[in-house]
Amino acid sequence: MTNYKTVFFTLGILQIILGIFMLIPIIAQFFYNEIDSSFLSASIVTIIFGTLFFLSNLDHDKKLNLQQAFLVTALSWLSIAIFSSLPFIFSDTNFSITNAFFESMSGITTTGSTIISNLESMPKGILLWRAILQWLGGIGIIVMAITLMPIMNVGGMQLFKISNNDSSEKILPKSKEIALRLIFIYLILTLFCAISYKILGMNIFDSLTHAMTTIATGGFSNYNDSIGFFNSISIEISAMIFIVLGSLPFIVYIKFLNGNKKIFLNDIQIRTFIKIILISIVLLVIYLALSKSNTFNLRSIFFNVISILTGTGYVNAQFDSWGGFPIVLFLLLMFIGGCAGSTTCGIKIFRIQILYSFISNQLKKIIYPKGVFILKYDQNPVDNKFISSVISFIYLYFMIFFAITALLSLTGLDFITAISGAATSISNVGPGLGSIIGPNGNFSSLPDISKWILTLGMILGRLELFAILVLFLPSFWRN
Repeated sequence: MTNYKTVFFTLGILQIILGIFMLIPIIAQFFYNEIDSSFLSASIVTIIFGTLFFLSNLDHDKKLNLQQAFLVTALSWLSIAIFSSLPFIFSDTNFSITNAFFESMSGITTTGSTIISNLESMPKGILLWRAILQWLGGIGIIVMAITLMPIMNVGGMQLFKISNNDSSEKILPKSKEIALRLIFIYLILTLFCAISYKILGMNIFDSLTHAMTTIATGGFSNYNDSIGFFNSISIEISAMIFIVLGSLPFIVYIKFLNGNKKIFLNDIQIRTFIKIILISIVLLVIYLALSKSNTFNLRSIFFNVISILTGTGYVNAQFDSWGGFPIVLFLLLMFIGGCAGSTTCGIKIFRIQILYSFISNQLKKIIYPKGVFILKYDQNPVDNKFISSVISFIYLYFMIFFAITALLSLTGLDFITAISGAATSISNVGPGLGSIIGPNGNFSSLPDISKWILTLGMILGRLELFAILVLFLPSFWRN
């Protein structure tokens, strides 16, 4: 029988760390004269549970087997979402259990969907906690994607098994070393982003919170108008720069620090990512110019394309008034997402590349039946097992998307709200489309059942589907 002590030992450590982070908003509460017991109470409860898990499983095995890796991945994110909802529940803001769990899951998965109607009236402690959750979720998924998911043969880091054409370069050192490097890079990017925001006009609180949600590509803001509240082109340019930096494979930063100075120019994912941004911008400019729309400018086009593609969800304009084509385009961008090994979600760039190459090869085989065509990624052959995993993921991704859409429709939501809600949850984007959950709305008015369906979509999308769904297979629980 499998020993699950390692799983609960790990959960205990994570809960203790989460409880410690709950103490940080108390500083904001003290500074803004908003002292209450919500964060202290939540911290005590979380640390107690974490300590019990930790102490009762001290004699755990130091290594995770495959079954335990899947289990700790799913349970860690679920338990963090549950305990991180406690500050919302204990606060004086009248969060229901459903709304509190929705907000915490949206935060930790860096989705950015919110049920808060009037952000400006929220206590600073709550606003800071929302930013912290997204920041923790951003670094959490990066570390997990690069150190843990390859063990499970899940996620985008599989591609480094085929794209490492420099055998002399050890891309993935020991897990502890790689994790420390990633955290350092993440901290530096967050610090630089906060400094830039402060220089460009934000106050200290806004610069810190928005820096955390920018690098995490989460999109939580302190204002109903999101980043558009500041009405500053310089702030928006800074946001776009750091959103893009958060959307790049973090393994690239490590390669750069190791001496590969041309990696940002040579990386195939990054090049495709930039191409998609530019093509999307050009298409929108042409469409809106031909339609003679006066509701847009280049500033808002650039910003919203980058924000939606990366799943950040910041907005600086009501793009749902641009017409039908922009809505369809933004819906497609939601699905694509950013690069593997970044804070973004969605299908990911590399899977789009693999699928494109696969389809191209199939067409060539039709034209040249006797030809031999080897699918390559970054000049390296891709084995059939990897191709199958990519196709399976994309198929499953859209099947779950359609299932969530159908379930949301059954709860009484209109078509646009249901389909964009499903897309924004499984792709971890934030705002949806339409008058209810679009850039001008939020998720507060949705039925509770709809919110629970959306939270399911959030965690499925964040953990790349298979890491969750495999737990429901009876064979998983057999030795």
